[in-house]
Amino acid sequence: MAAALNAAQGLVLAALGLAMLADAVTGDPEDRAQAVTGALTLLALAALPLAAGRGLWLLRRWSRGPAVIMQLLALPIAFTLLGSGGLWPLAAVALAASALAVLACLMNPTATEALGIGPREA
Repeated sequence: MAAALNAAQGLVLAALGLAMLADAVTGDPEDRAQAVTGALTLLALAALPLAAGRGLWLLRRWSRGPAVIMQLLALPIAFTLLGSGGLWPLAAVALAASALAVLACLMNPTATEALGIGPREA
């Protein structure tokens, strides 16, 4: 579940980045350079949850750290989005729920054992 949610978060970030890039190139943004920079930043940020999701799917030990960091970063972003208008509060709830679900999955003793992180037997 953690792997799938991480990958889904990465795909959403990539889709938002591509949409912003398309709007920056074909639309009429106030500042084209800033719009392109924002889009490229989102595309770069999408790489981390995508890589972490793949690593978790393959049970790679290294993947837990990036996955946890991304979820911890997602929580204040979700909190900030709650105060926005339009559909952003719904996106905030979805982001917070997925971040908390991933964190719960990654802190589960079964997951830590599967990733080879759990306590070692003497």
